[in-house]
Amino acid sequence: MRPARVVLNAKSPLINTPAWVALLEHFERVKKVHMVELFDQDPERFKKYSIQFNDMLLDYSKNRVTDVTMKLLFSLAEQAGVEKWRDRMFSGEKINNTEGRAVLHTALRNRSGKPVFVDDENVMPLVETELEKMRVFSEKVRNGQWIGYAGLPITNVVNIGIGGSDLGPHMVCRALEPYSHKSLRVHFVSNVDGSHIDQILSQLRPETTLFIVASKTFTTQETLTNANTAKKWFLEGAGRVTEGDIAKHFVAVSTNEKEVEKFGIDPVNMFRFWDWVGGRYSLWSAVGLASAIYVGMDNFIEMLEGAHEMDNHFQEQPLDQNIPVILAMLGIWYGNFFHAESSAVLPYDHNLRMLPAYLEQADMESNGKSVDREGRQATYSTGKIIWGAEGINGQHAFYQLLHQGTRLIPTDFIASIQSHGNHKEHCDILASNFLAQTEALMKGRTMEKTREQLKEADIELHKAEKRLPHMIFSGNQPSNSIVIKKLTPKALGSLLAMYEHKIFVQGIVWNLNSYDQWGVELGKKLAKNILEELEDGEDLYEHDSSTQGLLDWFRKNSRD
Repeated sequence: MRPARVVLNAKSPLINTPAWVALLEHFERVKKVHMVELFDQDPERFKKYSIQFNDMLLDYSKNRVTDVTMKLLFSLAEQAGVEKWRDRMFSGEKINNTEGRAVLHTALRNRSGKPVFVDDENVMPLVETELEKMRVFSEKVRNGQWIGYAGLPITNVVNIGIGGSDLGPHMVCRALEPYSHKSLRVHFVSNVDGSHIDQILSQLRPETTLFIVASKTFTTQETLTNANTAKKWFLEGAGRVTEGDIAKHFVAVSTNEKEVEKFGIDPVNMFRFWDWVGGRYSLWSAVGLASAIYVGMDNFIEMLEGAHEMDNHFQEQPLDQNIPVILAMLGIWYGNFFHAESSAVLPYDHNLRMLPAYLEQADMESNGKSVDREGRQATYSTGKIIWGAEGINGQHAFYQLLHQGTRLIPTDFIASIQSHGNHKEHCDILASNFLAQTEALMKGRTMEKTREQLKEADIELHKAEKRLPHMIFSGNQPSNSIVIKKLTPKALGSLLAMYEHKIFVQGIVWNLNSYDQWGVELGKKLAKNILEELEDGEDLYEHDSSTQGLLDWFRKNSRD
């Protein structure tokens, strides 16, 4: 893999490719076509634009596309070399060109028994060894064999991490809560605001608490600050304890054994992952230790199996039957041709409430880039803003914007048919809202239809005349419906892998390196400088007048 180079002022050639130009011409012809017309013209539209994968169904028929649109989008994917890059990723090539690393989160869930090589080394024995270590440890905690300094079993697990070391395992624990150990509680601390860790620690007893400190380098400022606060709380609140007792209550997920041991953690209780595992793709690794403890290693493995099955689908299916590819190209259609700035993820399943936050990092940290692989300035829109919330709550919050706002916001609606609860009435209400919202976004409501409905409701039109313009819905708002039979560990694994591969495909089409994140480095460096000034009380670095004024205000008011 050749090293990345910066080519100042050079423009990416993507927008001049035949596939891109053809899509632009096609867009001009179809940009005003309403989906209602498309459904009227083709009664088989749902059948044509839906795909089943195991117990998952993707319905993408409520999109502003025709057969020609999809054919051109797949041509763009072919021209960008999606299949070639996909194979390079799975084979362990160092496609992260700016850091010279392989991208092999897929190896973490490789259940095929086939070897995966990095620098001529089969990494699968390393992966299997770590998974077995996770199994042994998690089962000891779950069955009460892991004993703290006071001879008591663990009742509370606290994961201390940030970014991928927090969002992934946190989301998994909430999603799979119905499978959790009923005598264990799991907590997550990420924010360096002391209020966060104080709120968690106030609920706990030192003698029954286990801390997992998750940091690849074991130097991450926020994580180590929180970890040291937890260690101080433990030593001061546990009674007659010694530094040696730390090893009974703290374990690490890291690559830096020296710093882990320096902290007081027994290296035997350090769980490893590797530089070919990116942070935001690491929930499949030992970073998921809290998840494995909470839901059990069998369920954790089942989640890996579900992801592996989606990996196989992504590798084996042709582009026009490939769920991640379809979702990725639809996103490019709206982002680059309709100029949609954002996309919403709307789960109609309470256990998936953290999925939007997880995907915000996975997507925006991956493809939030303005320079392509060769260092050329992108002259087209790249990663969209990803946002969302539980769908049923969103209906009473931001759906007004989706239905009648001035922006085009493509949406992913996600639903589970079977609930883990026993309330059929609740399930039916949830499902009816899920189905109704996608229909309403697509169809809208015309002036004629509004008048008709008012008349049916026996409302005198002359009294409602002033309200009529406010009751019109333009519709034609695109959405994907992703429906799973039940939110099991396997279904969750497939769902998450689907989104990972969608992000990958979009990065390839945009010619981005989706696996670095240099954009966060400058803020870290400046924060380090400003921290020195806050601690020393002196001006040590040059700042603009705004930053200097704010710094002075912080220092002045922190002394009051």
